[in-house]
Amino acid sequence: MKKYWVVLFVVMVSITGVFAGGQIEQSAAASTQSAAERAVEAAKKYSGITLNVFYEAGLQPLDPKKFTGPMWEKLTGIKINVIESPLSEMFTKVIQAHRAGSGAYDVINVVPNQMPDMVQAGAIIPLDDLVDKYDYREELQKIAPVYRDNQMKVNGKIYGLPDDGDTLVLYYRKDVFEDPENQAEFKAKHGYNLAPPKTWKQFSEIGQFITDKYAPKMYGAGMLRQPGNAQYMVQERFRVEGGKFFDPETMKATINSPIGVKVFDEMREENKFMPPGIEQWGFIEAFNAALSGQIAMTISWPPVGRWAAGYGKGTEALNWIPETKVADKIGYALPPGGTPELAVGFSFAVASGSKHKEAAYLFIQWMNSEEISLQRVQLPYALRDPFRSSHFESAEYRSRWSNAGEYLDTLKAGAETGLLDLSLIQIDRYEEGIRQAVTRLWAGDDSKTILDDLAAQWDKLTQRIGVEKQKAVYKDWASKPNAYPN
Repeated sequence: MKKYWVVLFVVMVSITGVFAGGQIEQSAAASTQSAAERAVEAAKKYSGITLNVFYEAGLQPLDPKKFTGPMWEKLTGIKINVIESPLSEMFTKVIQAHRAGSGAYDVINVVPNQMPDMVQAGAIIPLDDLVDKYDYREELQKIAPVYRDNQMKVNGKIYGLPDDGDTLVLYYRKDVFEDPENQAEFKAKHGYNLAPPKTWKQFSEIGQFITDKYAPKMYGAGMLRQPGNAQYMVQERFRVEGGKFFDPETMKATINSPIGVKVFDEMREENKFMPPGIEQWGFIEAFNAALSGQIAMTISWPPVGRWAAGYGKGTEALNWIPETKVADKIGYALPPGGTPELAVGFSFAVASGSKHKEAAYLFIQWMNSEEISLQRVQLPYALRDPFRSSHFESAEYRSRWSNAGEYLDTLKAGAETGLLDLSLIQIDRYEEGIRQAVTRLWAGDDSKTILDDLAAQWDKLTQRIGVEKQKAVYKDWASKPNAYPN
């Protein structure tokens, strides 16, 4: 009998070992899957459904329309329906859909500084449980710090997967800056080397020097001056110079401090060495001037750098871009101060009204994953800019044009020091106040008067929303590593 039990025990151990071995093998197989592969495998059970994905109108939707959407459908059987909207209307449409309970959207592209507003409204869901369920937390840590640490969470919970490395970059004409005659003349006049400006004082001196020598053939700089674009420059420069938006205890606006007045006065003065009509320049005007060689410096978003180098030439979606005359002459640097405004950007979120929340999450994990996102940020037409460490280090991307490595190194530097857009409840109204202030600045109004009026407008908004309520949101934003320069 004893022998029987010994034999039975050995057999049971053997059988258990076989099953355990099978489990180990299955577990090992699962662990070798990438985040993208895990998302695909899990999503197959939802084959046949359609996900409504909300995107900014323009070039951005060409990614899910022409590239990732068809790929995802082939892999999982899930169709992607892209719904487009002008950027200025996206927030309102998301909130309206949420309040109506329409379930119009599954995946939402959220501008990160609007995320607290969407969370307060209940329009998007926390993602922590899904991130853990599909083992994605470790890969999220490989997103560049400024996006990972600042554009993913509200009050400690994950609501968005950072998915666009927007940051303002200084573009300059290397041939003009490296010309021996220009270098000698500039140093004789100002006592330092002609190089990408580290301060706004240097920017002004360099810009004036180039305009004095080359205008009207070429001007020292041409900038984003339309109020909708210029407000990001105001946010950046105000903080670079040491400004704070609010008193953190009282929530009284401090945008009208002497620092704010200095920034406004300097911005208006700089227009004098820029091309005529500069006050109306937006992205397209500054971009076209840079590609035509009309200006020696500009500050704008990352696509300018790759398009100016000729990347994407011949792509049907980019036929509107003029022929670049500076393909081998453009250099890249951080703007004066070294802490560039991140200026919009996007994170992926899941709508609370979605009927397919888990499938929506799996789609954004796949899109955001290292292997898929690296392909997406190299699409010349889709406007998704590098946001992962692997994007900046990619040998493939760094070989795309002659100085693509310099371009990616500059974006990486911006991903370490970049400044978050101000984020508050009803942030669109605060930003509208800055836009109105810029309009008055270009019209010639007194800087102090403009900013006193802006501060009063902000204070009324804060009172109406609730001082303590707004104070909590501002405190959360200001506590993030890149709210203010270190």
